[in-house]
Amino acid sequence: MHVAENHILEKAILDMGIQTLIWQVTKKAFTGGIIGLTISDRFCSVVPVRGDSMSPTFNPQRDSYLDDYVLVDKFCLKDYKFARGDVVVFSSPSHYKERYIKRIVGIPGEWISSTEDVIRVPEGHCWVEGDNKASSLDSRTFGPIPLGLIQGRVTRVVWPPQRLRKLGG
Repeated sequence: MHVAENHILEKAILDMGIQTLIWQVTKKAFTGGIIGLTISDRFCSVVPVRGDSMSPTFNPQRDSYLDDYVLVDKFCLKDYKFARGDVVVFSSPSHYKERYIKRIVGIPGEWISSTEDVIRVPEGHCWVEGDNKASSLDSRTFGPIPLGLIQGRVTRVVWPPQRLRKLGG
């Protein structure tokens, strides 16, 4: 019986060790997840560029199976200071779960020549268009977008490695 008792005791200690290990790993994963979520929500995130509406700036090869991934800076959201030429990520004005990546071509107060008319960009809005106008759903379709829909400014291409580069100057 003495050997059996030792075996049971060893198994209980081993089980407690595994439980402790699982608990420690879970705590670290949860903490890492919270930190990652905070960074993604407040500072920057990496997002894929789908489609060819921003070609040749992003996804220049239409037949490629590799989409570009870009770094999105969220510090610009503090005071909503954007400039003409900035590439931004924003929520669709009509379908809030959809995200678009387009270039700002008009800022508040500027006049924009659209396909049918000349439009003044209202305060608190901007005019966005894709670089590949023939394949872009943008302000020419849904009008000026509220600055509050912008989720960040694209600063770099981070994937694929051969396209790694900074945007702008």
